[in-house]
Amino acid sequence: MTRRSCAIYATVVAALIVVVVLIAGIALAGAQFFQTLIHERLKKEITLTEASQVFESWKNPPPPVYMEYYFFNVTNPEEFLAGGKAAVQQIGPYTYRNREYRPRENISFLENGTKIYALNPKSFVFVPEKSAGNPEVDIVRTVNIPYVAVMNELSSYAFLLRTLISMYIKSIGVEIFMTRTVHEVLWGFKDPLLTKLHSMKPEVDEYFGLMWKKNGTHEGEFVFHTGVENYLDYGKIDTWNGMRKMSWWSSNQSNMINGTDGAVFHPLINRNELLYIFAADLCRSIHLAYVKDVEVKGIQAYRFAPPSDVLMSPKDNPTNEGFCVPAGDCLGTGVLKVSVCREGAPIVVSFPHFYQADPMYINAIDGLSPNKEEHETYLDLQPTTGVPIRACKRAQLNIILKRVQGFPNTRHINETIFPIMFVNETATIDDDSASQMKTLLLIVTIVSNFPWLIVGISVLLLLIMVLFYRNRQKKNEVKRIDFNEAFHSLTTAKDETAYTQVSDKPDDSSQTATTQPKRNGSYIAMSPVEAQKC
Repeated sequence: MTRRSCAIYATVVAALIVVVVLIAGIALAGAQFFQTLIHERLKKEITLTEASQVFESWKNPPPPVYMEYYFFNVTNPEEFLAGGKAAVQQIGPYTYRNREYRPRENISFLENGTKIYALNPKSFVFVPEKSAGNPEVDIVRTVNIPYVAVMNELSSYAFLLRTLISMYIKSIGVEIFMTRTVHEVLWGFKDPLLTKLHSMKPEVDEYFGLMWKKNGTHEGEFVFHTGVENYLDYGKIDTWNGMRKMSWWSSNQSNMINGTDGAVFHPLINRNELLYIFAADLCRSIHLAYVKDVEVKGIQAYRFAPPSDVLMSPKDNPTNEGFCVPAGDCLGTGVLKVSVCREGAPIVVSFPHFYQADPMYINAIDGLSPNKEEHETYLDLQPTTGVPIRACKRAQLNIILKRVQGFPNTRHINETIFPIMFVNETATIDDDSASQMKTLLLIVTIVSNFPWLIVGISVLLLLIMVLFYRNRQKKNEVKRIDFNEAFHSLTTAKDETAYTQVSDKPDDSSQTATTQPKRNGSYIAMSPVEAQKC
């Protein structure tokens, strides 16, 4: 076998091997073999078990959680009590950070590791550099919630009794609106009205604050699914305070405890699904829908947010009828009465500035300007792992103010859902966790796309072989042409040499030895004998 034949044979064999690898790569890519393999691995790894890598980050979430409190300062209380429209001015934020980044406590595994019990206490530390002022100095005029709570409680009592109590309340200097420091309104103060009630009914706390006794406490006892049996159940709530469903709403669907607590979600999230969160402060579950793709610290994520139908009026979304308590007593779009699970004042929750709410609530108060950028609640989730990498939870606390017979100072007011304050709870993945996440996702991407990498390399090798073969053919053709031309030139030269004419003159032997050969045209004259020697 010649050298050229060996080279051709080796090239053909190499090409066949590359073609086989290419076909195998296409087959693996078409079957999504490696992608399926890595997804199955994720389903097994992302569980709430002590052996899983995500358990530690679930137990001790690394990113700090900031709570920004904004208050609505009432600028015209007298005008409102006289029947006019209330005007408010937003002040804040007053920012607090959760101490130790919200570690979970009292963790214990239940039912062969398929469920896990945990508490999630919250401890707050003031962050002055992220705040607009000093909460212990700044003053806010707002609705006196204890006063409204007492008035609401007495609304079913006899008119005479209400009148007498109203006169007594006025005598001790308590009014519908109060002026306190931000710190007092938020973290508590000794209220004169509650103090009087406490002397008669000791079970009534004489202190009031929106966050009174909530520093260092938790939102309830949770039991979560670990995801061992089904990855889609990862992080879902099994029971809250021992309940699998609530009892204060007017339908079974509304009383359901659905989804996670918002800290984790199952891996392999797709854009078409609805994600459910149980919000203890709202006393209900809500759902989130895909909004758009975003990027956070170089990590691709899906943004999910509550769609407008979450707090939509039952007239437009009949599934929300169960949140009307008593049945049929419904509010409009964008607000939810939660006093059924919070004893006392008629508390209503909404998004800040009544974002996504009926315009009648926005127009009833001067100074509100809802917008998506500042007032939307959303979660940015890494879809492969289901990990939240950025979160903004925004909720507003409101109270219903209306006329109550027997309380003369309410006789002119128009029923209004009055804004008190809203909170912006934010968390973003820290740099170290983001770096680890990007490394993990890079590995997942490489492994998942390994068949396509094989296809790409195989195609590249085939192209190189084709180009090499064509280049070799061109070189062989050039050599063949050069050889033919050389052979033709040599043959022509031989012919011309053999038949070159010589002079007709007789040979002069005496001159041959001493003179140069004669030329005939441009060729050297040679004798027929010399031509035969060649």
